Formats: sequence, C-alpha cells, structure tokens
Amino acid sequence: MVLCPVIGKLLHKRVVLASASPRRQEILSNAGLRFEVVPSKFKEKLDKASFATPYGYAMETAKQKALEVANRLYQKDLRAPDVVIGADTIVTVGGLILEKPVDKQDAYRMLSRLSGREHSVFTGVAIVHCSSKDHQLDTRVSEFYEETKVKFSELSEELLWEYVHSGEPMDKAGGYGIQALGGMLVESVHGDFLNVVGFPLNHFCKQLVKLYYPPRPEDLRRSVKHDSIPAADTFEDLSDVEGGGSEPTQRDAGSRDEKAEAGEAGQATAEAECHRTRETLPPFPTRLLELIEGFMLSKGLLTACKLKVFDLLKDEAPQKAADIASKVDASACGMERLLDICAAMGLLEKTEQGYSNTETANVYLASDGEYSLHGFIMHNNDLTWNLFTYLEFAIREGTNQHHRALGKKAEDLFQSPETRLRFMRAMHGMTKLTACQVATAFNLSRFSSACDVGGCTGALARELAREYPRMQVTVFDLPDIIELAAHFQPPGPQAVQIHFAAGDFFRDPLPSAELYVLCRILHDWPDDKVHKLLSRVAESCKPGAGLLLVETLLDEEKRVAQRALMQSLNMLVQTEGKERSLGEYQCLLELHGFHQVQVVHLGGVLDAILATKVAP
Repeated sequence: MVLCPVIGKLLHKRVVLASASPRRQEILSNAGLRFEVVPSKFKEKLDKASFATPYGYAMETAKQKALEVANRLYQKDLRAPDVVIGADTIVTVGGLILEKPVDKQDAYRMLSRLSGREHSVFTGVAIVHCSSKDHQLDTRVSEFYEETKVKFSELSEELLWEYVHSGEPMDKAGGYGIQALGGMLVESVHGDFLNVVGFPLNHFCKQLVKLYYPPRPEDLRRSVKHDSIPAADTFEDLSDVEGGGSEPTQRDAGSRDEKAEAGEAGQATAEAECHRTRETLPPFPTRLLELIEGFMLSKGLLTACKLKVFDLLKDEAPQKAADIASKVDASACGMERLLDICAAMGLLEKTEQGYSNTETANVYLASDGEYSLHGFIMHNNDLTWNLFTYLEFAIREGTNQHHRALGKKAEDLFQSPETRLRFMRAMHGMTKLTACQVATAFNLSRFSSACDVGGCTGALARELAREYPRMQVTVFDLPDIIELAAHFQPPGPQAVQIHFAAGDFFRDPLPSAELYVLCRILHDWPDDKVHKLLSRVAESCKPGAGLLLVETLLDEEKRVAQRALMQSLNMLVQTEGKERSLGEYQCLLELHGFHQVQVVHLGGVLDAILATKVAP
C-alpha cells in the first residue's frame, strides 16, 4: 500500500511502455500501473566499445528506445504521450556484454561462459516526460540503472544443451530466463530479483518518488534516507494528477503552514480521502480487461487473414486502406479500422505512405510462406471459433459441440476434400513450426527406421529425414489423408527416405519400425482409445524400440500450464480427448511396457517424451 501514491501519480496520465517484453508488462501491471504498449523500433546497434561502463550502454539504449516511441507517436497524432518508459537489460561477464542470442549455438556459448561464475545483470531505465511546446515535441529524460549479481552452478554440457533445446534462451538477455526453466541454473542472486526478470520495480518507484515528491526541509532535518521509499505519511497531495500535466510538480515550501491554517476539519477530510485512496481503492484491473476483451483482438487477426490482407501487402510498397479495401470488396472505413488495430498489435507498419507488413506478418501470416500459419488460423476462424460459441453447452454436457455448431457429428466433419485440406493445412503449418525442435529434442540416431503414426502431410517425417540421413520414415494415416498428402511434398533429397502408407491406426496393422512417433495424437482421444492405440504400438515394438510422444503437458496440479489447460478446454468442444500431465503419460506408457521415460520441454507450445520398450 505504501507504493500506491507513487504509482497513483501516473494513473491519470497517458503512459506508454516502449517494450514488447511480456515480463516487463507483467511486472508493471502487477504494480497497478496502467499503460499502453508500443514496442520501440530503435535499432540496438550502439557501439558498446564507446561506453565506459556496461550500464551506460544499457541506459543509452533505454533512452533511445523511449525517445523513438515518443517521437513516432507525436508525429502520428501531433500529441505526445505524457510519459514513455524505456528499458534495456543486458548481462555482463568478464567485461563482455551479452544480449539476446542469435541462434542455438550462440545461446550455448553464452551459457557456457556463465557456468560456475558470477555475472552482473544491468537494466537501464529511461522515464521520458513529454509535452508540446511551440508545436514541437519537448522531452525531459530521467535515467537510472540497477545491477544484480547472479551466480550459476557448474553446468554439464548435457544440461546446457537440454536448456538450449527448450527454446527459452532465444529471446532473453544472456540466454536465460530466471523466472522460468532458467531458474534451475542459478545458485545465488544478490540484489533485485525483478531486475533479472527484466524491470527493477523497486528502483523505478524510488525514481518516481524523486520526481514527484522531492524531499521537504523537515525531512532533511530528520535525516531520512534518500535511497528508500518514504513512509506513507510523507505523501501529501495527489491533486496534480487530476490536472493532466506531464511534468513532475515541485513541492511548495509553504504548503505545510497553509494546510495547518485550513483547520482541523479540512485536514481530517484530506486524511480520510488519502486513506481511502491508499487502502480501499482497488488496483485498476488492466490484466482482467485484457482477458475480457482479448477475443476481439483474436477475431481481428483472424478476419485480416481471411481477407488475405497480409498476402496483399507482402513484398509490396505501402498501400492505403482504400486501395486494400477495393481489392477485397470491403468498405474503406472498415478496412482502415482493421488495419489500424493490426498495426497496434505489431502485425503491420503504418506510415504516411500507407500500411505494410512486418517481418512477422511476412513469415507467418501470408499464406504462401514456408512457415505460414495461415491454414491454422483459418481452421480456428472457420471451426474452432464456432465451436467455442457453444462452450457453455460443452461444459454442462461434457461432450463436443459439432452437432450444434456445424449440424454434423465430429466423425463426419472431414467428409469433403475441401474440409480435409483445410484441416491438413492447419496441421502442416503448426508441424512445420515445431518439427525441427521435435526432431532434435533427443538423439535418435540409433533408430534406422521410424513410423509417424497419424503423420498427416509428412512435415515431421521430412525433418526427421533431414536430421538423420540413415533413417527411413513411414507416414501412416487414413487413406483420404494420404491421397491429399502429395499437395504438401516439396522436392528435396529427403523424399527417398520418406514413404506413405494408408490405414486406420485403430484397426489396421502398423508398419514395422524401430521408432514410433505419436505427435499430437493422444490428446484427441479418451483414455480407452489411448490404451487401445498404445497397446497396438506396443505389440508392434521389439525390445529396445522407441516411442516418441509429442504433446502439450499439463502441470501435475493442473493450475499453472495455461496453454495446456486452454487446449484441454479446446479438446472438450472439439473431440473426445484431453491434455494430460507427464505423470499421467508416464503411467500410461509403463502400463504398456515402455520405460526409461525422458522428457524435454521444447519451449513454445510442445513437450517431447521418449520411452523405450522393454522385454516383458
């Protein structure tokens, strides 16, 4: 509660966070701060050698990020935000600055440097107060940094590579995230833990105190420590909040005497109001509102993809909303609003010349990209969205809702080639995105043959063949799927290693193999069907054969793994299946003779489990 008046100084201002980091957003949201997120486009290419200290580099980068956003927003709206917050976190060891790794090898090199050693984590923060003066943007910058000492344990090469393959290091300074899996690498922390996560909240609040509550003469006489947040009774007046100004106010030295003359009644009223503000006013529910309205953002993205907006803008010069609207038979005003929200979500760039794709849109949202998720998005738009409309019925009845949403049973859903192709495009896009992580999660070189059961388009089979040139891979799926799989086969040397076989994995004999792969298959089925399928796989396995499962694992207590829990709810409206925990899968595997269970968290959305068939 002591921090409430500090954060309260910003409650009625337009505050912008110049960072896309979900960790910084979470820290500031949890502190009760309301803000917009506008990721900075500042290119982090400052010459590190020109800075006398690492923290000088971090503070300058933070400042440039914030100023870039402030100037961009002012040019866009001719109105500056009140406050822009920029931050930059770096890791230093032995005088070397470590930022985000560029690839897995770089992540491994970084983590090897940190193994068994103490390093420093610096976060530079810039608070930019903006105003308009003579039709020009005027800024005042307050900067600070925080240092935290972190020591890693001595780490084995195997553990380092396992962590690298999890995918977690790739978007984090120094190649680790202390708040997640990376915490297992850390032996000790000296200083602000949140600084290592990405934002020094305590120092930020102290800086706000300096800006908005400069010390009074009587405080100085009492020798109050200036590196601590003052006691609650030193916060007197929040009246400047209502004024809407962006500049920190200076305290009037005579204000204390004037308030004394106002009489005891006025003082009591002010104290009661202050008490109400501090102790009874709930924090603004920013996160809750984001959850409530989040479906609108999803539908905006789905609609833009359905209208092929990102295809029209790929590799093209910026286009105006009216031009795009005319190409898709839409209204200019409606298209402009759709494009604006896509730009706000970071999917498009908006300039005076018009709208253009970001790199994310080119890679994942245009329909013709190698790693396009367009098919997956259309599957969610055309099927999943409609099914979730009937979520209440699914919860009450405990059954899927195809009959209500689509007027047909789940088993009749993919009768036409068009619906099968839509489903296959969705699976192909997601599999392409994760296939490399799956194929390299474990060393599978001891297996000379593999069978991808329910392998659909063969996207995972192709990655296995690429990673293991001696491995022959059979894709086994329903005849209607195998017939259409040819649409997804690019040319390449892996083609000679891949074979397609048609059949029903619940009824027909499985192709023989040393390794069986079930990638996102078991979650579609209830326990009795899972037992039946695992029994058929076990009967096909010789001792020493492997079984590779790929699923999204629930945590054992079913309260932390949000994506897995969401997918389990998705299974309720779509199939008879559910997501399961590692413990549940381990029990299932052991019941069918599979032991030596290993697991790798792949980062992103999936987990891989490898088990070995033992002799009965």
